[in-house]
Amino acid sequence: MLKITFMGAGSTVFARNVLGDCMCTPALCEAEIALYDIDEQRLKDSEIILRAINKNVNQDRATIRTYLGVENRKAALKDARFVVNAIQVGGYEPCTVIDFEIPKKYGLRQTIADTLGIGGIMRALRTIPVMEEFARDMEEVCPDALFLNYTNPMAMLTGYMQRFTKIQTVGLCHSVQVCSESLLEKLDMTDKLDGRIETIAGINHMAWLLDIRDKFGNDLYPEIKKRAAEKNRTEKHTDMIRFEYIKYLGYYCTESSEHNAEYNPFFIKSRYPEMIDDYNIPLDEYPRRCIKQIAGWEKERENILNDGKITHTRSREYASYIMEAVVTGVPYKIGGNVLNTGLIDNLPSDACVEVPCLVDNSGIHPCHVGPLPTQLAAMNMSNINVQLLTIEAAVTKDRQKIYQAAMMDPHTAAELNIHDIIAMTDELIDAHGDYMKMYR
Repeated sequence: MLKITFMGAGSTVFARNVLGDCMCTPALCEAEIALYDIDEQRLKDSEIILRAINKNVNQDRATIRTYLGVENRKAALKDARFVVNAIQVGGYEPCTVIDFEIPKKYGLRQTIADTLGIGGIMRALRTIPVMEEFARDMEEVCPDALFLNYTNPMAMLTGYMQRFTKIQTVGLCHSVQVCSESLLEKLDMTDKLDGRIETIAGINHMAWLLDIRDKFGNDLYPEIKKRAAEKNRTEKHTDMIRFEYIKYLGYYCTESSEHNAEYNPFFIKSRYPEMIDDYNIPLDEYPRRCIKQIAGWEKERENILNDGKITHTRSREYASYIMEAVVTGVPYKIGGNVLNTGLIDNLPSDACVEVPCLVDNSGIHPCHVGPLPTQLAAMNMSNINVQLLTIEAAVTKDRQKIYQAAMMDPHTAAELNIHDIIAMTDELIDAHGDYMKMYR
């Protein structure tokens, strides 16, 4: 029987989407689904919701089993063909709170802190040791499984798995699917949506819409640039950072402006506090989201379950489409995070890049893109430097590498001097306690 294991199944909404998609897919609907988590209540919530979906949309054809705690992890993974990863090590409390509050003491403000910056570095350093354990177990009980990573920081975690384990891994992020659609909707160009042709490549959360044309082959960028500049000039809105990218770099990128505000040295500036309002930058956005989600979870759970009447329609998340392509051999195109094996010519070979990939029954086949425009490669490299140093720190357990990763981060370095960067990093490592004990 085909087995799909979901690591971090307590991420109930996401587990519902991915596994609900599998239940809506004929090639996957009779699979054994293994739900793994270390949080008993959240695991139970996910089990109840997924069993309801299985009954209501899948005639109970899937077999659902739950596995709680580290001692049951190997059993959850045993003989899996696909492993979906959606863990969050340390959760909102204490770790996310620490990642925001300590940097604030040093004058360093963040918006999301899950991908880059000091928050992204800390998140990677506490997550990679757990993923190392996953990989070790998988090499023993399901060595041929395909690991689908959805956990952030995407490039750091996926890059670690690809370079330092034997597990076939691809990183997945839904920002690729919605990039051009969202852009055209914001610019009132929805008449260009159908049949559009596009190329997206770069790194996760900073992949570039390199080319976009309508169904007749006409270049849409001249009109996009005109409308984006006018919108930023006349209106305050939620995507001002990326529209500035279009103006000054020439291209739009995949992930939201609240994310990209902290991936560069240009917008969150203590010397220019007015820029926060000018560019509508939501500082501390991720903690607000977490607080709202935690406070509303009981009601949300009941709304999702809908008295047991929950249903599901297949979403646009890549996971089920990848599994379907591997099982059936019918090719499917994705934007995947893979090792840069000559795919983007002017980025390093040990970088994890986000490029078009073809999926079939022999696996993931990344496509060669060529060189990025120089300014885009430079933007990506400012992030890749941090990613590579963080992975090195996690592998070597060398505290100096952690300092170096923080020093190379564009936003951190633009705000703090070297002594404060090291002091802040030390305080963060100490505050994270056992999550960071391997780096002491």
